[in-house]
Amino acid sequence: MTDTDTQLPVRVTIAELPSLVGTTVGTAPAIEVTQERINAFAEATEDRQWIHTDPERARSGPFGTTIAHGYLTLSLASALMWEVLQVTDAAQVVNYGLEKVRFPAPVPAGSPVSMTLDIVSVEPVAGGVQVRYRGTFTVPDNSKPVCVTDGLFRYYEEQ
Repeated sequence: MTDTDTQLPVRVTIAELPSLVGTTVGTAPAIEVTQERINAFAEATEDRQWIHTDPERARSGPFGTTIAHGYLTLSLASALMWEVLQVTDAAQVVNYGLEKVRFPAPVPAGSPVSMTLDIVSVEPVAGGVQVRYRGTFTVPDNSKPVCVTDGLFRYYEEQ
């Protein structure tokens, strides 16, 4: 299954999730990472390093512009995931955490960021299932992904 042969978001039941293991579910529409979003993230996290917040200084820096915080890019995972996959009969959905995160390339300010969602595994847990997904974030004109993460979501059935 890929986003080229199905409409997003893909809607499945908890029972159907195992059939997605090993597939690319789809690619979410891009979210623009504006300088304003970067500045707001810097304030919220108190990470005001110039490479993120000072466009004038960043012009002469290693990337020629400001770049998004890696954790800002990562924070888009949940929103982008909902654009790709919805589990229709889940009474509760829990973001259970992350297994692995890497930031292979920067996100220049003003870049649209999209995420491709792959289902790595589905395992039973009390009252539902735990899904391990791989989110691969990309920006146009960059051959490397800007973030790759293995995340865990739990989908619980009605009790």
